[in-house]
Formats: sequence, structure tokens, C-alpha cells
Amino acid sequence: MSSSAPRRKVLIVEDEPSIRNVLYVLLAALGCEGDVAYTGRQALAAIRRESFDAVLLDLRCCGLPPERVVSEIKELCPNLVGRVLVITGEVTGRTTMEAIEHLCIPHISRSHVVEELSGCLRSLFGLSPSPAD
Repeated sequence: MSSSAPRRKVLIVEDEPSIRNVLYVLLAALGCEGDVAYTGRQALAAIRRESFDAVLLDLRCCGLPPERVVSEIKELCPNLVGRVLVITGEVTGRTTMEAIEHLCIPHISRSHVVEELSGCLRSLFGLSPSPAD
């Protein structure tokens, strides 16, 4: 993201340190600031306290059904509608993926986060792609 663009604040809902560190580095490269919540409940509490431009939500550390977390995020902060990006790992339940698709939540695989995060965030923020995307 260009230096003239406002610095975006992204909530990272991730409990695994190695993935969290990768997300921090990727966000910093995009000119974004990252804040962390380790569970869905912590994420909802953070959204009540602060304003965020987007949420990166790891399904495995939610602690709550992902559709509930996304629904509550949208209720608490309507400007985040369409700005929640789900990071999927080994999703075990077909119903979980169906819920994500039914709610039209953009998602990327944990194994492709490095390759896809920049383009996904640019899309969420309505920015044109960079030459590297």
C-alpha cells in the first residue's frame, strides 16, 4: 500500500506464534498495523474497544463457531462487513466451509497465506493491485 494511503489497522485472530509472526511481517510490508486476539471472544472484546479496518480470522483458534464470530463482528462494527478474511487450515467439517461460503466470507488457505494475503487485503480495502500481485 502506498505511503500516501492511510495506515490500516488489522485485527489478527491467531494463537499460533509462527503464523502470527508471518501475518505481522506481511501486514507491515503492506503498511498495515496488526493487533492480536487469541480467541473469538478476545476478538469481539477488541472490536468493542477499538476500530479496525479488517479482521484476519483463523478458524482453528476461534473457540466459537466461525459464523457466530463473523455475525457478532458485523453486528458490533458494520463497517467490517466484507472485511473479515478467514484463514482456513485443515477444516474438518463440511458444515464449517458451507457456513463460510453461505456467509460470503472471503477465505484463504493457511498454506497459501504468504502468496494470497496481499491481494486479498488490497481487494478488501478496494485498492488497485500492486505490480507484484
